[in-house]
Amino acid sequence: MEALRWMTWNELPWLQRTSPAASLIRLCDRILNTNDLTSILTDIAAEFGVPYCSLIVRNTDWTVVASRGEQEGPLPKALLGDVIDRDAGAIAEDRNQSPALLVPTPSQDRHILLLSGPRISQNELGEALAIGRILGRRIDQLSARKNAQKHIDRLRTTLELSLTFAGEKQTQRLLERIAEEASRLLGCDRASIFVWDKDQRLLVACPALGVEGGRLFLPDNKGIVGDVIHSRKPVTVDNAYNDNRFDQSVDKKSGYKTRNLLCVPLFDAEKNCIGAFELINKIGGDFNSDDQIALEDFGIQASTAITNTRELENLVRSNQQLTEQMTRRSQIIGDSPAMNGLRGTIDRLAATDLPVLILGESGTGKEVAATSLHQQGPRSSRPFIAVNCAALTETLLESELFGHEKGAFTDAQSMHVGKFELAEGGTLFLDEVGDMSLGGQAKLLRVLEQKAITRVGGTQTIPVNVRVLAATNANLVDLVRDKKFRQDLYYRLSVVTLDLPPLRDRPEDILPLARFFLERSCRDAKRRLLAISPDAEKRLQMHNWPGNVRELRNLMERIAFLAAGDRVELDDLAFILSPKKNAFEDLADGLGLGDATSNFQIEYIKRAVKRMQGNMSDAAEFLGLHRSNLYRKMRQLGMEVDDVKP
Repeated sequence: MEALRWMTWNELPWLQRTSPAASLIRLCDRILNTNDLTSILTDIAAEFGVPYCSLIVRNTDWTVVASRGEQEGPLPKALLGDVIDRDAGAIAEDRNQSPALLVPTPSQDRHILLLSGPRISQNELGEALAIGRILGRRIDQLSARKNAQKHIDRLRTTLELSLTFAGEKQTQRLLERIAEEASRLLGCDRASIFVWDKDQRLLVACPALGVEGGRLFLPDNKGIVGDVIHSRKPVTVDNAYNDNRFDQSVDKKSGYKTRNLLCVPLFDAEKNCIGAFELINKIGGDFNSDDQIALEDFGIQASTAITNTRELENLVRSNQQLTEQMTRRSQIIGDSPAMNGLRGTIDRLAATDLPVLILGESGTGKEVAATSLHQQGPRSSRPFIAVNCAALTETLLESELFGHEKGAFTDAQSMHVGKFELAEGGTLFLDEVGDMSLGGQAKLLRVLEQKAITRVGGTQTIPVNVRVLAATNANLVDLVRDKKFRQDLYYRLSVVTLDLPPLRDRPEDILPLARFFLERSCRDAKRRLLAISPDAEKRLQMHNWPGNVRELRNLMERIAFLAAGDRVELDDLAFILSPKKNAFEDLADGLGLGDATSNFQIEYIKRAVKRMQGNMSDAAEFLGLHRSNLYRKMRQLGMEVDDVKP
């Protein structure tokens, strides 16, 4: 179907010059398409042929908000009130000035349009009323647009500020910055954030200007802020001193006067109230609904920043505590030549990335040595991951070390990150590496050579930056000879070898270790430090310690929790240190009682002298003999001094 006729806006008959309403309609059209009130008033003044045109609104008094031309005399205030009350237009005539035409507008703030000039006539009142109606709608449109743009600008600024808040790592400084920016953005004198400590039933205000330390502690069930957090609703107070909830004590103490305030609750991601955000003394008036919306929007970002910063502080604090614990537990205790040499070697190796193979019997402290290498090196701030290779099968070991993709095998319900990835940038400690299967050894060797892994069931090659330390209580040389350990992997792991001596070969370290473990265990048991009696010290030194340092540590832990007295007595050790089934059973085979007794005495004296580091006087005292009697006994047994000295 074809259109029979087209018509544009400008072709409208009402807009033609011959139409008496054309000029008025064109003015209405311009009003609805103009964004500047002064330009609109200029067009209205031209349409009515008057020199003065203005918009008036009533706040505390009548105020001209926009005008064109010069006002001849004072505003007809009495008539202005009648125009609003009657919602009708009027013409005011005065012999001393030009007539004035006043009409109401339906704007939200009830503006009045005033026209003044000698050409004003009664016939123009109807046209003025129509123009006033259109003008009122346009004023509300412009006001809504201005408020929307203001809201957008506030949101944009809030988002920009949230990025700067994310860089703050301390809650105190973060709260101060949020308060500063809120005061600037929302146009108020001061701002405070109240963090709710529910356990202590306290509100902690920060910043609290005029209060020593900048923090104020208040009960959570009092005042305006208390109402806000418990009701979970905002509160606006136009006159603080007339509100019974307002606590004036802070003002009296600081000399500051609170005039009005706005307070909104703060919520975390789970909608739990975590505090309140308060603005004080709006600059240039009272707080309104736009301020409340803006503060609530700002509070969302503030809540997120506060929650994240507090969690970060907790993580940093926990990390520091764990690092301190790890450092304490990586201490190498003892003054024996072997331990002094070990500490020196670790000091030199810690700064390198060389692979280190740590050898020693079970319980000699191989993981402590590995931890010490990590803690003293440049990777100390990165992870230290330990893996017990003996506890894992070949298939499970591969998954644990390199990770696996979802669906790689039957039980692979999700992707699993392996130990190599977890240790990125840090140290991976492979304990009991001698128990690793040959298949696992081949895969480990490939990773060490290529410095990259591939998850089980995956195809992507993932580079890794990890220092590898290994330990075993097995004789790897024998395992290599028996084809049970790959020779190429052995050479790759044993670039540097640390051999930890058993505790029985360094008796001078027994008591320092015992005191160290006892002090730590007493602290864990929350009891006073126990002293060790001389008899108990002798018993500790005479024990053979087949479990090495681990056995001594476990012993001290049990004593710290079970000992009844204020010091460790011989009886406290009797039920723990069971003697060997026969310390010298090999000496008695095929011998008579006399020879077996002599052999036992010889071996016992040798051990005593060794325990006392070759000091014959101390050894004699330890054996309960005078020094001369010890020499006499040794001559009777056919022993020479050089035979017993280490």
